[in-house]
Amino acid sequence: MQFCYCGISNNKIDNVNECQLSAELKQEIHSYEAVANKIIEEIVHGKFKGHTYDMLAKFIDKFGPRLTGTQNLEDSIDYMVELSKNLSLSNVYTEQVTVPAWKRGPASLRISSPINREIPVMAIGLSNGGKVTAEAVVVASFQELEALSDDQIKNKIVVYNPAFTSYGETVKYRSRGASVAAAKGASAALVRSVTQKSIRSIHTGMQTYLPNTNKIPVGTISLEDADMLHRIHKRGEKIVLELDIDTSLSEGTSRNTFVDLSGSQPNISRPIVVVSGHIDSWDIGDGAMDDGGGVMVSLAALHFMKELSLTAKRTVRAIFWTAEEQGLLGAEAHVKSHKEEEDLLSFAMESDMGTFAPRGLDFSGSHEAGCIIQEILQLLSPINATEFKTPLDGGPDITFWAQNGVPASSLLNANEEYFWYHHSVGDSMLVEDPHNLDLCAAVWTVVSYVVADLNMPLPR
Repeated sequence: MQFCYCGISNNKIDNVNECQLSAELKQEIHSYEAVANKIIEEIVHGKFKGHTYDMLAKFIDKFGPRLTGTQNLEDSIDYMVELSKNLSLSNVYTEQVTVPAWKRGPASLRISSPINREIPVMAIGLSNGGKVTAEAVVVASFQELEALSDDQIKNKIVVYNPAFTSYGETVKYRSRGASVAAAKGASAALVRSVTQKSIRSIHTGMQTYLPNTNKIPVGTISLEDADMLHRIHKRGEKIVLELDIDTSLSEGTSRNTFVDLSGSQPNISRPIVVVSGHIDSWDIGDGAMDDGGGVMVSLAALHFMKELSLTAKRTVRAIFWTAEEQGLLGAEAHVKSHKEEEDLLSFAMESDMGTFAPRGLDFSGSHEAGCIIQEILQLLSPINATEFKTPLDGGPDITFWAQNGVPASSLLNANEEYFWYHHSVGDSMLVEDPHNLDLCAAVWTVVSYVVADLNMPLPR
């Protein structure tokens, strides 16, 4: 998951009692209760039980990390195209996207004064390479850094050790810490991993060099080592670090993948409902949680509808976005080249914050559309997935549409431990649970089918 400062307004609907849907619309939604119960029964307890987990496990075991710009990612895309066709989903196609092909080389870090030891380090995504030996300055915030003079920072290594508050607040040190340090004359930067918990684990992610700043090398270190450096610094002892990062960057191509389950009424108003996840991952973990699970529940939703002979009035389209981790590049390219498609979308969904036990959906869109989603969520009472929150938080690729008024949701799930594993070697199948994946697939299938089959599109 790549965090996006997307600027969606808070259109919070605080209480279902604020909704005033017509009796006719409520009756239409609740007429799907038997269908929803059948979907839930077959996925959670019946013939599809464990199917989503099995598909994900086979995919992850075969491909593991799927870094944008690598052949392994492209091979995994080919695999998903063939898997979709083998599941009798015949309308499958891809669209090419220009992407950065960044490669991680060896990285090392040693503290040579006042102690002498190796410190595990990893380049942050799209960092330049470089070899720097310099005194270190440790700060807990941008404010602390700004309070120091440029002379105090010049030619030094800035180490950021911010406390984790929220991902959105803390990730800014990883995203732009190198450029902020470079603007004050630093020769390199190190960032505390963006996570709440650690067993000396290192978490990577994306960073962007700001215009008109030196592109200094930047790495990430564990919570334990960031704290150690901070303690030494606070004792007034001079810290000397030897940092060596090797990376390369070129231009490559990748593909977004689209799987359509055609609707029965192609001329209906706003004839497309989207379910999605991103297929790329970082290169150090297997990307099971971020975001193999989101991809598989999206494919599973179409597969289960097909197997249950459920043909909605609208087309349900699964999208496997590429290059999400490098800055939502696949989604951005698609939205720019298909601007006219926004008028065809009734609803867009993305799962990119884990596939733990589902709780419901978060949402951005009109008040009335939010009320309709709340009413649909009542169909998920048998699996306790009726929670509704606004605004959208956790569907980064679909925020381009959401900002332009397309009703959009992401999966709410019990992901309190998500950032323990995020962008680390810990993102593996061990994080995934077969039953929870079944429940998430049930949520995805019920909601997308009902929205796609309603007589009216979600209002904007």
